[in-house]
Amino acid sequence: MILAKNELRNLSINKVISAAFENHPYSNQKEHYIVSQLRDDSALDVSLVAIYQGEVIGHIAFSTVKINGNEYSWYGLAPVAVSPLYQKSGVGSKLIKKGTDVIKQKGAEGCFLLGEPNYYERFGFKAMSALVLEGVPPEYFLALSFEGLMRPRNSGHQIK
Repeated sequence: MILAKNELRNLSINKVISAAFENHPYSNQKEHYIVSQLRDDSALDVSLVAIYQGEVIGHIAFSTVKINGNEYSWYGLAPVAVSPLYQKSGVGSKLIKKGTDVIKQKGAEGCFLLGEPNYYERFGFKAMSALVLEGVPPEYFLALSFEGLMRPRNSGHQIK
């Protein structure tokens, strides 16, 4: 099979994402499909890879999100994935730091994600009572505001 460079890179990214979430207790093993769909829909605003010895070993994706049906300069981080052989070696942290720097440079006001609070809080992500993602326990829906916006309020914000 002959593939263009970008197609080969996309296959490598999908393999890393699949492997990273294969045994994850909260995964439905569809994360690589989500990234592929975002890519196909031209909705993947930032896509970064970590490469070691010429191989893709990590990936992070960011796409813009709507708040109460309106477009703002907020991004969703989903997913960050690291090949199992390289997990717990700092690759994920480097991807998150670089990715959030990139979206800040693009003018982002902040970033949302669905994830493990104990991991993401080290990067400044926090649960905010004013933010709601239907069907998701609030402690796992986290946000990082770059502009000090989205302070908790009495009325909730529906994220889509």
